[in-house]
Amino acid sequence: MDNLTPFTITRLPRILFGAGRISELPALVAAYGPHTLIVTGERSFRATVQWPALTRALAEHKIHYDELRVSGEPSPQFVDAAVARFRLHHIKSVIGIGGGSVLDAAKAIAGLLPYGNSVLDHLENVGRNIPYHGPALPFIAVPTTAGTGSEATKNAVLSIHGEQGFKKSFRHETLVPEYALIDPDLLAACPSSLIAADGMDAFTQLLESFVSVKASYFTDALAWSGMEAVQRGFFAALADNDEGSAATGRAWMAYAALLSGITLAQAGLGSVHGLASPLGAFFPIPHGVACGTLVAVATHINIAALRARVPCHPALAKYARVGRLLENNPEMGDVQAQDQLVTRLSHWTEQLALPRLSHFGVCEGDIPRIVANSRGSSMTTNPLVLDDTEIAAIVRARV
Repeated sequence: MDNLTPFTITRLPRILFGAGRISELPALVAAYGPHTLIVTGERSFRATVQWPALTRALAEHKIHYDELRVSGEPSPQFVDAAVARFRLHHIKSVIGIGGGSVLDAAKAIAGLLPYGNSVLDHLENVGRNIPYHGPALPFIAVPTTAGTGSEATKNAVLSIHGEQGFKKSFRHETLVPEYALIDPDLLAACPSSLIAADGMDAFTQLLESFVSVKASYFTDALAWSGMEAVQRGFFAALADNDEGSAATGRAWMAYAALLSGITLAQAGLGSVHGLASPLGAFFPIPHGVACGTLVAVATHINIAALRARVPCHPALAKYARVGRLLENNPEMGDVQAQDQLVTRLSHWTEQLALPRLSHFGVCEGDIPRIVANSRGSSMTTNPLVLDDTEIAAIVRARV
């Protein structure tokens, strides 16, 4: 019998999950004081019936609010400008309602509003390396997509795009949301292309944390439950002709995304996310698309490297378990299940029409620069250390 190895679980938000639970948001906010900052995307949530219902309920609770809209991935300059704008407004809490970019922006703003300094003081590897100690303002995360799991992490990912671009995290335990309020009804406004890309991101996070070198029995249980949810709900959520089935699928995917945020925060990720960082910084590639287009080939390269160099590595058995899950075949042998996992993920990539990297301008000459910038924190928890040739092969296969 395997030994139960030691593990550590860091802070998690209080989680409220279920259809219609956005109605509980005003009461949660009221507990922190009469003035809040609401951070949303440009249009999607505000165009739903939930937006006027929320503003009426906030008024009934005598809560005043400022508003901020996020368009695209937030930059350090965007966060700094928001902190300067709202610094003296006596804000008592921050609400983020939107996708991962909105939640990351709101999380960073909540962390800096009490102090007024630049996020570049604390941004990993590109900032001034000044330790952040907190506390942050109370932050309530309300995701309207099912992908990044930002509602469960201490990371606020900020980006600058272009030749000298980067995608880095402002991270600290006190940035973890006070509440993660997950209402699957909010996903109804998501276009199918976004559900597809975000679903692939969530699955990738679950798979990478499952085979991570920092995985534990605790995170394995959650990752497995999340992958079961993807198996049940992913393609149901994309069912345009059956709203009942789609609503059930969206609920499963909201659950999967939440668990993916918890497991990535506790166990780390792997080669896909190691590459998604420079790809998203240097090129206009949405994060979910980057993960979705790479996960099949990265899984193939990892399995091949493990078979060649560490054939008894426990990650191989885990890849096989996932292959059996997705094929619904518990009797399949390990090698066949590993191969079928790669085949299934490749099929998903094609079925969902996820674009190749060349669609965003990536070419052969860019590969060395991408590889050189791929060895951030995510790559350190890949099940084994891939060499530059292997990492380049992942990118090259999808150019």
